[in-house]
Amino acid sequence: MENQPETFADKLLGFTLPLRNARARAVRLDSVIDDVLSAHDYPPPVTHLLSEALVLAALMGGLLKAEGSDAQLTMQAQTQSGVITLLVCDFRGGDLRGYADFDARRLATLGANPPLSALFGEGYLAITFETGKGQRYQGIVPLEGETLAEACETYFSQSEQIPTMIRVASRSNGKDRVAAGLLIQHLADGEEGRERLHVRMDHPDWEHVATMASTISHEELLDPALSLEGIAWRLFHEEEEIRVQPGAPLSRGCRCSANYYEEVVSRFPEVERAEMRDENGAIKVDCAFCAKVFELQI
Repeated sequence: MENQPETFADKLLGFTLPLRNARARAVRLDSVIDDVLSAHDYPPPVTHLLSEALVLAALMGGLLKAEGSDAQLTMQAQTQSGVITLLVCDFRGGDLRGYADFDARRLATLGANPPLSALFGEGYLAITFETGKGQRYQGIVPLEGETLAEACETYFSQSEQIPTMIRVASRSNGKDRVAAGLLIQHLADGEEGRERLHVRMDHPDWEHVATMASTISHEELLDPALSLEGIAWRLFHEEEEIRVQPGAPLSRGCRCSANYYEEVVSRFPEVERAEMRDENGAIKVDCAFCAKVFELQI
């Protein structure tokens, strides 16, 4: 059997620039995008939006320090009257899942490439980090700007006071989809008695790092022949030190199961469960993330 060509997709890479007090995450998604999107017949504008959201979930989830299997990042965008009524993605231990709910009739009137404001109207983005040790913290920011990536940058600057730059690219040719992204941050100087970097958004180290990172092109992010390590080296090869931290391989990871839904449904009173049953006595529950339907005999 011939050796399979090496792939640089469906992986997460972390790297730091110690002398610049900066950390970064890079990701490229290929088959994971197909696995998640294949659960529903999404039109192109939703495909593009959900692809971007999955990249962002991987980048931000990759910032979590593993505290057992329950450490999780959840990103949820929601509106009251937008064309996209709900967009949710989460990341846990390399597992990604995502789902979007939308008004198909209204979406059809917006054209091929509607802006974020047309899709969401006035909405908000909630980002929740769960460490796996019972610690949970959340930030909520308005859905403003041209992209979801801009809204995430706002989250970090407002909720965590961390200068952050995010770049996301995606491409779709029919069923051939790929999406990639780069997140880079300037960390606070934690040494006692020294000024915290988040109160100086114009810090020269951050300005240098952001300038270098901003030169990354969509073509480079999506290039299947360019490794994630290659991206880090291409941007920052003049730095004295780059520390690379390979992350977990990524995959679609829906956590639905018949046992889980049985546990949930069992909490309802018998009178309500009786109303849920069909003519065959089964309660049908469908998972929005993977579109599986479970028939429960409970």
